[in-house]
Amino acid sequence: MSSLPAGDKRAVVLLSGGIDSATVLWLAKSRGYVLFAMTFDYGQRHRMEIESAAKIAKSAEVQEHLVFSLGMHLIGGSVLTGTGEVPKDRLDGVGGGEIPVTYVPARNTVFLSIALSWAEVLGAGYVFIGAHAVDYSGYPDCRPEYIQAFQSMADLATRRGVEGDPIKIEAPLIDMNKSEIIKLGAVLGADFSITTSCYDPDDSGKACGRCDSCLIRKRAFGHSGIEDPTVYLEQ
Repeated sequence: MSSLPAGDKRAVVLLSGGIDSATVLWLAKSRGYVLFAMTFDYGQRHRMEIESAAKIAKSAEVQEHLVFSLGMHLIGGSVLTGTGEVPKDRLDGVGGGEIPVTYVPARNTVFLSIALSWAEVLGAGYVFIGAHAVDYSGYPDCRPEYIQAFQSMADLATRRGVEGDPIKIEAPLIDMNKSEIIKLGAVLGADFSITTSCYDPDDSGKACGRCDSCLIRKRAFGHSGIEDPTVYLEQ
């Protein structure tokens, strides 16, 4: 249990190392929360996002940054936890309703459940997630109805929920598109140069520039009018 003084607003923030979670972390910071960042080492293809998350957590001066090991690669079901090919050069097909092979089965449900557990132990009243349903990759666990359903589950399945003081699941970016998220993060002071979006970077950490996530990132920075600090292989 944290030894923070009583009365502090505490929040667990899911921190993946990307634009969305960085913006959410800085948004929670701007609202005066005491921040506990949680990153998952779940057997993903590369560790760049974990390293980025550590840098972001440090920049936001979080109270604690917990990297939780979770072997979702043992289950498989996604190219992000396996050895299949990451789709490239398909911007026209991104966000069109198809659930891509980069979807990790039930990932947000698993992550939110563990974050909910930590929040209850910490006495934190909030769990923040950077999910958004506009201009995204088509994942079913990024929709408003999913967040609402998880909130209902959290109300039923925790001591705090039963005792009438439920932990709130906050998804403040849910109705924003990527360029709006970038603009918000920039205003809040998020350093996007230390974020990672690429699904398939090279060994030096350079982004491929061609996967769904890179293409969405490049398009969003272009629409936002803010320079993309990412180093791409094509550069």
